[in-house]
Amino acid sequence: MYVCICKGITDKQIKQMVIEQGAGSIRELKQKLDIASQCGTCVKLTQQIIDQTIVDESLFKDVG
Repeated sequence: MYVCICKGITDKQIKQMVIEQGAGSIRELKQKLDIASQCGTCVKLTQQIIDQTIVDESLFKDVG
């Protein structure tokens, strides 16, 4: 799903940056994806995706 319409950034791209690049905040994500740099409508949903991805990854980190 598109999160940032202005830049054409999807939830999958955000999740990938959080998991693979360790982006844990919008500030870190902006350096990699240029998200939330125009109208700002995507900020709230972007933060929710970051938070949820971090929680999901931490739940499975020690399983193995």
